[in-house]
Amino acid sequence: MERPSLLKIFAVFSKIGAFTIGGGYAMIPIIEQEMKRRGWIPEEDLPDIVAISQSAPGLLAVNISIFAGYRLRGVKGSIAATLGSVLPSFLIILAIAMFFSSFRTNPWVEKAFLGIRPAVIALIAVPMINMARKSNKTWWAWAISAAALLLVAVLNVSPIYIILSTAVIGFAITWFREKKKR
Repeated sequence: MERPSLLKIFAVFSKIGAFTIGGGYAMIPIIEQEMKRRGWIPEEDLPDIVAISQSAPGLLAVNISIFAGYRLRGVKGSIAATLGSVLPSFLIILAIAMFFSSFRTNPWVEKAFLGIRPAVIALIAVPMINMARKSNKTWWAWAISAAALLLVAVLNVSPIYIILSTAVIGFAITWFREKKKR
């Protein structure tokens, strides 16, 4: 695995931060692509980084940057990756905030935002589908994923209850398997 410079980490994450619309979930496929292409992080480690990032408090994009940067160069790498992913978005939002009030009623701007919405939905859906394919190796894992999706999307069950329930189920399955081996 190549050990990239801090400047290179900053540059790559700046590119990701500047050209990703839709937030953290939309960044996942781009981060995966950049990490795989450069050989920085093994492909099998990426779902773990995403899972840890989702379970940590804070913004998903920032958490992924922190964990990926840390894997590359420790604390300094996490700082470089985080600044790289956040700084372009911050500057873009700052510029929009300064000038948007005069353009917000412009029909071209309204149409542009309406056009961006479906692309953002796709950018969020693709990494979730890919993560499900990589992570769900058994029929019961697919069943748990489908049940969680149904409970959250249709029945409006809090994701906190889903996470706690699946953690208990996972613990119980592991405990019974270990007991069976003895």
